[in-house]
Amino acid sequence: MQDQVALVTGASRGLGYATAELLGAAGIHVIALARTPGALEELDDRIAATGGSATLVPCNIADTQALRQLCRTIYERWRKLDLLIHAAIHAPQLSPAVHGEYKEWERAAKVNLLATVRLASFTAPLLRCAKPGTAVFLEDKLCNQKFSGAYGSTKTAQIAFARNWREESPDSGSPYVVIFSPEPMATKMRARFYPGEDSSVLASPTDEAKRLVNHLRVSKLLPVPN
Repeated sequence: MQDQVALVTGASRGLGYATAELLGAAGIHVIALARTPGALEELDDRIAATGGSATLVPCNIADTQALRQLCRTIYERWRKLDLLIHAAIHAPQLSPAVHGEYKEWERAAKVNLLATVRLASFTAPLLRCAKPGTAVFLEDKLCNQKFSGAYGSTKTAQIAFARNWREESPDSGSPYVVIFSPEPMATKMRARFYPGEDSSVLASPTDEAKRLVNHLRVSKLLPVPN
């Protein structure tokens, strides 16, 4: 699988980190995108320790020019993209719907929705070159609960976009689009939302990453290792 290439956004923590590590260990070259260079370097070390390889991209996913240049570079080097895992997210603190700060609503919309649309637009030709590749979006059950505010609204809009793309794909030759719903996980984001929650009853990002990768393999959207 050394010729397989995956782009993982939000790869510095949580499910993005765990999935990137698992894909790297499976022999897939991981392009890891996140804002935190230190966490990306740690991820690179962990992937290298398993014999895998990664390309680190420390940037903000809302930076349109950086995203465009990244996709151009992917085409120039690999000519395709087999897998997109979109885990990057901006998650403002939970609050009543009408009490959130406008700047947080604006940032959440910019990162969670607009950047997602650009990411899909820029990566779709690369995914088609993989005949076709697969784009994975992560649904969050929290979005349907009260006080999810800017996070829930913009995350819901992101998944609505992914569903539209998925419905269009069979007729347009577009990539396969998968919407994966992880169980509530013990992450820093979850701890910020629910301080004091018993994390022992929550799933681990590693276990959910394994479940995601297994789902892709069973669906024949990811090669099974030899």
